[in-house]
Amino acid sequence: MRNLTSTLLTAQKQPSALPFLKIEASNKIAGVVRYDWTRLYTGAEDDSFHGMAMPGDGSMVRVRTTPPADSRKLYRQRVVDPGPASDFSQWTYTNQYNAAVVACAALDAEVSIFWIDSATRKIQRIVSTDYGATWGSPETVDYSPSTSIFGLTAAYKPNGDLAIFFADQANLYVKKHLSGQWQSKSAWDKTTGNLSGVTVVYDADWNLLVTGQDTSGNFKLWSLVYGDGGDVAAGSWSALPELASAPSDGEFEYCRPFLAKPDVYRGCFVEKFTGTDAYDRPFWSHSVLGAGFVANLWREPVPFNLSSAYGLAIAHYGNYSWLSSPAGVWRAVLTVQSLDLTADVLAARQETEETLGKLTVELNNDEGQYASPGQGSLSVLDTGCQLDFSPGYRTVVGDEVSAGLTFSLEAGEHTSSGGSARLILHARDGWGAIADWKARHQFRWNKDSDQASVKDILAFVLARLGLQLTVKSQSSVITDYYPDFTFGPGITGETVIRKLLSFVPDVLFIEGNQACLVNPLSSDSSVYSYGAGHQVLEGRYRWGAWGINRVQVAGYDTGGDEVIIADSFAWDEIDKLYDRLRQIEDLNIGTVAEAQQRGAAHLRGAEIASVGGHILVPVNCGQQMYDVIDITDSRAGLGAEKKRVVGLVTVYRPRRGEYRQWLRLGAV
Repeated sequence: MRNLTSTLLTAQKQPSALPFLKIEASNKIAGVVRYDWTRLYTGAEDDSFHGMAMPGDGSMVRVRTTPPADSRKLYRQRVVDPGPASDFSQWTYTNQYNAAVVACAALDAEVSIFWIDSATRKIQRIVSTDYGATWGSPETVDYSPSTSIFGLTAAYKPNGDLAIFFADQANLYVKKHLSGQWQSKSAWDKTTGNLSGVTVVYDADWNLLVTGQDTSGNFKLWSLVYGDGGDVAAGSWSALPELASAPSDGEFEYCRPFLAKPDVYRGCFVEKFTGTDAYDRPFWSHSVLGAGFVANLWREPVPFNLSSAYGLAIAHYGNYSWLSSPAGVWRAVLTVQSLDLTADVLAARQETEETLGKLTVELNNDEGQYASPGQGSLSVLDTGCQLDFSPGYRTVVGDEVSAGLTFSLEAGEHTSSGGSARLILHARDGWGAIADWKARHQFRWNKDSDQASVKDILAFVLARLGLQLTVKSQSSVITDYYPDFTFGPGITGETVIRKLLSFVPDVLFIEGNQACLVNPLSSDSSVYSYGAGHQVLEGRYRWGAWGINRVQVAGYDTGGDEVIIADSFAWDEIDKLYDRLRQIEDLNIGTVAEAQQRGAAHLRGAEIASVGGHILVPVNCGQQMYDVIDITDSRAGLGAEKKRVVGLVTVYRPRRGEYRQWLRLGAV
């Protein structure tokens, strides 16, 4: 149950409580600001290597190279106050050429431009200490081992230290500038095929995206951390988990990544397709709200409406994020924009079930104030926006609500009849995103070694939908079980989630932008009481037989080279009805204990489902799925009887004086 203030808790138990419901729309998806990009510049510059940085005065510094036919000349640009009226077409030639790759980084007034000379292998740098207005002479920082360089990136620490990373064939090198002195370069400890790109942002560690091939020739987009004492020890490299993968014998590959952290981590990269109707298309993604970089929890990459083999640099300053290519500049507001709908709400209905959550809101539109959603002052109120649903009451300290329920606007409809007009909004929660998602390529875990537990895989898949996995309670199985688990292109999120949860006794519910994990135990304590302090208006209490009362699980012990079969029984149910058998075969199960755990999980589900019914109550603003409650209803023989909430419906119709909640019940 969500925490409520003492005054709100008291108010919701009063027979004469005055309801209050807050509904707000915002430019967010799964809690993260949705960037609506506006293109400010369209030029004729050649597509080639490039970079961008935003110094501390809010100016924009861009850098680009020309193609090999034009000697790979290096150009720079500074736009003092970038905006819709700015001129992004003016470039200054640096008198440098043979620039194989280029990178740009800034901290306060200092800006650095790096490039690697394709003829001499020199890693060179020019520096500005006045926000990019004037520049010093080139200095040689080091030499690359070869001329096969396809990635270069740089980032500052807040203390002024600096690091560059460059990809030379199959090696990634780091070279740091500490306290004004360049340190010796060092190579990573990974084994891959040739690399095609690298980008970095500093945030307690050096956080990177890397593109290239693995040792089998498969194309990859990886995340990687070079430690500085944040999540990874200083000077150490993290694991190399993948964000995207394409087989070596396919026609897809990845390159040219860029990375920034204006709010969450946001990255861009290029997907290259070499088949019929070939393309080079930038894709973008962002990390899940609240997730650290090392967790590798990223939303499913989304295509950007541009053709470019060299991708999009990303940077931010103030209230804006920026994208740049040599021939383009885009801007998006990075701050939250919201619209309070509360005063016009005529009715609302919110429903939550085991794999479904939806919201319907009816708004008064008599004055035509909602005639043009998605435009002007209603620009936020458009499909895809986030609707925050916050039930509450008027208390002794004012209007109070319980926040945390969010939905994504899926559709709207205008009605006009009898001199009145309405706007009806239809929205759904994260279960809708789970149902819509389909895998873009093959994923596999734990084929040859223990890489990820069921919980880890679950977190990864949920992140592709923008949802963060949080734990209210969890079983030991979900963290200790490492199945050989795979799914291919076209498999839906609903199918994947259902399969993963079939391995464990745990359940999920969606609330806000989180997928909450619960291990429902028969020993769980009640978190709220109905019938004594909080009125029960109507009750229906069902009990019945278990759908299954015997589970037979077959696995395989690879060490002993023999089949495992283990039965789990609900003997009281078998005595009444004889056995109702479910048989499960899973070669991932390698011990009798694992087989018994699987059987017990299925029996727990059957036990919870054997109890049903509902109660109708005045709205409990903090009620959550899978909470254990106790009910006192003497007419039905219930005295503080424990039940589990397995569904709820909240209805708000103030003109009818209706503010009620139906709680669907299951066994504890």
